[in-house]
Amino acid sequence: MEKHGILDRLNPGALGVNLVVEETETKAKLVIKQVECIDDHNASEALEELMPLLKLQHDHISIYHELFITWNGEISSMFLCMVMDYYEGSFHNVIEKKREEKTIMDSQWMHGMLGQVLDALDYLHQLDITHRNLKPSNIALVSSNHCKLQDLSCNALMTHKAKWDIRAEEDPFHKSWMAPEALKFSFSQKADIWSLGCIILDMVSCSFMEATEAMLLRKSIRKVPDGLQGVLRTAEERGIPHVKTFSSLLPLMLQVNPSERILSTLPRDVIHMTFTRSSFQSSSIALPLHGQMIPDFVSDVLLEGNMASVLEVMQNFSSRPEIQLKVIKKLLRMPDDQLGIPWPMELVEEVIAVMKQHERILDIQLYGCSLLLRILGQALAQDPEAEAPSDSSVTSVLLSVTRSHPEAQQLLVMVYSLLTIICSQGGSELQRARLFEHILEHLDTFSRNRDICISGLSLFWALLVDAVIMDKAPLEKAPVLIAKVLAAYPTDAEMAEAGCAVLWLLSLLGCIKEHQFEEVVALFLQSIRQCQDRVLLVNNAYRGLASLAKVSELVALQVVVPEEGSSGLALIKETYQLYRDAPEVVENVCMLLAHLASYQDLLPELASSGIPPLVQEIKARFTSSLVSVAGPLTPGLTPISQSEPGGTEPRGLGQGL
Repeated sequence: MEKHGILDRLNPGALGVNLVVEETETKAKLVIKQVECIDDHNASEALEELMPLLKLQHDHISIYHELFITWNGEISSMFLCMVMDYYEGSFHNVIEKKREEKTIMDSQWMHGMLGQVLDALDYLHQLDITHRNLKPSNIALVSSNHCKLQDLSCNALMTHKAKWDIRAEEDPFHKSWMAPEALKFSFSQKADIWSLGCIILDMVSCSFMEATEAMLLRKSIRKVPDGLQGVLRTAEERGIPHVKTFSSLLPLMLQVNPSERILSTLPRDVIHMTFTRSSFQSSSIALPLHGQMIPDFVSDVLLEGNMASVLEVMQNFSSRPEIQLKVIKKLLRMPDDQLGIPWPMELVEEVIAVMKQHERILDIQLYGCSLLLRILGQALAQDPEAEAPSDSSVTSVLLSVTRSHPEAQQLLVMVYSLLTIICSQGGSELQRARLFEHILEHLDTFSRNRDICISGLSLFWALLVDAVIMDKAPLEKAPVLIAKVLAAYPTDAEMAEAGCAVLWLLSLLGCIKEHQFEEVVALFLQSIRQCQDRVLLVNNAYRGLASLAKVSELVALQVVVPEEGSSGLALIKETYQLYRDAPEVVENVCMLLAHLASYQDLLPELASSGIPPLVQEIKARFTSSLVSVAGPLTPGLTPISQSEPGGTEPRGLGQGL
């Protein structure tokens, strides 16, 4: 702050204080926004997130000149400071002046300004940058016909709960520009689209709505969208220019459900509607347009044909996202015999190409994944021996999609399901893509999303079950995170089954450390007690217990010694009675008993718990049993032959999840 002299303090925002300053050497007027941070970590996280904004280059975006962190000793707080250009005017000033005069916004000026805003927003979204704080006061007027977006924010600052409460509850005007999901800490490019829709609505209605009335309208349409139609009818009655265009545009931008909102990563769609259906002109956006929009009836006719004609449309209009989305939806409605199942590889390749070309359009990714899941899933169901497309380009596109849309949880579930199918052809490539780390990160971040946890554990299993693990280091965090997930779903049998399967394989790989044994053993035993009817879970849990008991007497003791009135030995007897005619389950039970019996100190407890009679019965009923347990527990009996396929390798369980 030494090189800046403070000239004025603007009205404080919920996130910080805005100081108008003068640079000592150049005498340039600037604004320094000071945001109080929770701690050093929060400040560093926000600083790192904002750094890429320093490199933005666009005529309609006001970038930060400098970012730095300061410490205020008087109040013992850390502040992140953001230095940006100072402009006296903004959209807010123009709107309020028109509101005060009760005059209609000049349509030519409005159209030109909106063109610049849309061009700037499109540039940000193409770079995967969300504004997060879009409102009229953050669209600065550089001159009478030149505007710039300013005051871009970041996730680390916008999700500060204490400051958010101030912003959302004590400042209704700021709150009113935000998308419904943004009030719940969910920021995306579609939230920017909502905010821009609110700005356009205010510009259209400022001649006949007071500021408070307009604010209440913006808040109400989050819950009662019909209110939007009322104000648009009033605009038509008042003779607002191009009101029919706005009546088509605004309902698409102000959809309460983000998935139904106009495509967030291509504001060009908004430009199409605004600039091709009226006389609007904007030289700044003429080049980015994808040609003229194809009327709906034309694309509908094109899509009424067979698979060949549909593929032709995909290929001929590859750069048109709105057409590609229509094509994919058409394919999803086609019956199997027309779609070419099983295995229309040409179609798979075309869908992947479309997803790659339009990677930032979430709707195309969602519908594209749905189509791939239908094609690949049904093909494998009809022919389990069929080979899924394992080409590296498919995998790279799917992984890139998740990085482009990190908050799209539904998309993540579908991508994981597709990767699980592909992984059945070999997982070494996915290991090289650091997929283990990605799965664990998502299990941690989205532990409350059941679908992500189930699909993530399933993919984890598929990666582990048949692959040669080249690097075990990424797996070290897995037991802790899986235990966390299972704890979040204590009565979910499917989750327990998936978790036990992965924990068993981790135990075979030696990835469960000694200090984790107690927790993992407790999870195995609890899962068996609660889900005795799920044979796959029972098998994997006993395999996991056997694997750990083999290397640790403490594990064996934890199984044998009664806990909460019931021991693992009692559970073993219950399992045997339930699955006495299921050789694979009996084999895994015997494997665990064999390792328990290898510890001399535990033999008395095994004997007193009635295990010897159980072993005798198993010996009599399964003469070719594969484990050695009879000898130590029942002297005089011929030891059962020793071999350990059930406890050392994931034999025959490729279909596990």
